Amino acid sequence: MKSMVVAGIMSGTSADGVDVALCKISPASSRSGTPRIKLLHHAGFSYPKNVREAVLAAMNAKSISVADLSRLNWRLGEIYAEAVSKTQAKSGTKVELVGCHGQTLYHQGVATRYLGVPVRCTWQSGESSVIAERLRIPVVSDFRPADMAAGGQGAPLVPMLDYVMFSSPKTNRVLQNLGGIGNLTAIPAGASAESLLAFDTGPANMVIDGCMMRLFNKPFDRAGATALRGRVVDAVVQHTLREPYFSFPPPKSCGREEFGEAFVSRFIKQCHKARATDADIVATATALTAKSIADAYRGFAAPHLLRHALKATTEFVVAGGGAKNVALMAILRKELAPQGVKVRLMEELGIPSQAKEAVAFALLAWLTWFAFPGNIPSATGASRNVVLGRITHG
Repeated sequence: MKSMVVAGIMSGTSADGVDVALCKISPASSRSGTPRIKLLHHAGFSYPKNVREAVLAAMNAKSISVADLSRLNWRLGEIYAEAVSKTQAKSGTKVELVGCHGQTLYHQGVATRYLGVPVRCTWQSGESSVIAERLRIPVVSDFRPADMAAGGQGAPLVPMLDYVMFSSPKTNRVLQNLGGIGNLTAIPAGASAESLLAFDTGPANMVIDGCMMRLFNKPFDRAGATALRGRVVDAVVQHTLREPYFSFPPPKSCGREEFGEAFVSRFIKQCHKARATDADIVATATALTAKSIADAYRGFAAPHLLRHALKATTEFVVAGGGAKNVALMAILRKELAPQGVKVRLMEELGIPSQAKEAVAFALLAWLTWFAFPGNIPSATGASRNVVLGRITHG
């Protein structure tokens, strides 16, 4: 094992672009016991409009040919390679390894019968051979299938980073990512990786973004400005929180299959029945996100932390694009205040909110390169720890 500069590439379920994080990752010291990670540079790149439209069409199972899916896979590979090349040039840092999550087009974490047998499946698009050839650097990709083959849901995988970087000997830490989907990791004070709890809480920005596009033809609610103009329709929030996913116990994961266009259509219809304005609908979607996260904390994370670290205080650390949504953060803080939980931003722990998931896949690539497992079975439901991903040599 050795120190390496690794580029992590992440494209989330919001399908708005790509984040690149250049990290120096070093073997564990005798004192730390876990790999050491230093973020060297982070950059974000928006998808071209036509690429985002193609990605969303593929995600939402609209009419798209196998030929166009193949072309999209290739085009995304070119975009990812260019993003790493630009980030590398700007930082002046030579990258030795790339970890590319890819763009999830479909994810089915729970086995269902297909052609007579139970099947779990996932598809992250973005051709690794293109990235490796353009950069002449090895690429680790396709991280999720190995966990799923071992009986897991293939998600969440970011908890490995959460444990390595943010576990504390004296403080419980709850890490909440607000991308398209919300992901929660609860790490008891002083606990091992096997003692953490992690799962998807439900929609974070996905339903808000869907409402903004339908009602205002805008991709997202910048700083929560639209939600702040609206009125929350509590009856719709409470009705929607009765959706089965929210009460399922962890481990669990979700995506556009559960909270994509069909869900947004039903949600808007419910709001219209309640005579909500367009701004009210966005405010209600924002409240749904915040309240579903708070419910997930109260129902699953808090009891888990009490079992493992009864007397420790708890910090609730928020990352992802949703951390910039003033309306969302205000409701979340209000919901968690009665539990005495301090809500912090990821920046306070030294990592930009937007960079976190890209850093995670840099770490997972480094672990794979040295044949170390990258999943945490208590988070994904896998039967064992497995080495994640495939390596494409440049």
